[in-house]
Amino acid sequence: MIGWSIKPRMTTDLVLDALLMAWFRRRPEPGMLFHSDRGSQYASHAYQARLAKYDMRGSMSRKGNCWDNAPTESFFNSLKNERVHGVRYATRNEATSDLFQYIAVFYNRSRRHSTLGYLSPTTFLQNWIERQDQQEMAA
Repeated sequence: MIGWSIKPRMTTDLVLDALLMAWFRRRPEPGMLFHSDRGSQYASHAYQARLAKYDMRGSMSRKGNCWDNAPTESFFNSLKNERVHGVRYATRNEATSDLFQYIAVFYNRSRRHSTLGYLSPTTFLQNWIERQDQQEMAA
């Protein structure tokens, strides 16, 4: 059948394997917070046990509260639409380099964000630190 594809199911085994690969690659510090949606695979006893084994803390939004994930979803929407949509990378290193350029150089330092008063994240953070320093000196 032309145009037909199988949509893979996001099973508990699939997310357990992904967590295992991420843990082995990154070796996060104990107590790292892992945020996910409320999918049954993330709420499963097996997945929660694996988080505990890796000394990671699980975090899920309250039922019906989608706002926790909104900033992340917004970022990935920007990344896909502004950088990778329609792009084919020849190598993994090329993709890694391009994504680093987008995130560390453009997105954080130059791209203005409406939720930050049309400042870049770096400028917003610098302004916040300056305000904290001024408040400490005034106190």
